[in-house]
Amino acid sequence: MSKAKGFKKSKSGLYLSMATTAFGAVNVVKQAKKARVESDTLRLLDAAVSATAIVTGLAILYRELKRLGDDDVLLG
Repeated sequence: MSKAKGFKKSKSGLYLSMATTAFGAVNVVKQAKKARVESDTLRLLDAAVSATAIVTGLAILYRELKRLGDDDVLLG
């Protein structure tokens, strides 16, 4: 169980989190397309807020990945 707790802060865990977060963008794009077709402003606004949350989440995960890679010469 202790290995599972440390996985989230490992490089593999961060890559997995980034992939999962990016996969959520597929649903946001579908939601935005549907909202445009139906001219549903509220759903379009929800899609925009969700997209902003995804971008922010990816930026935070990227920052954590860079912090882990500061010791690694190859990552820069």
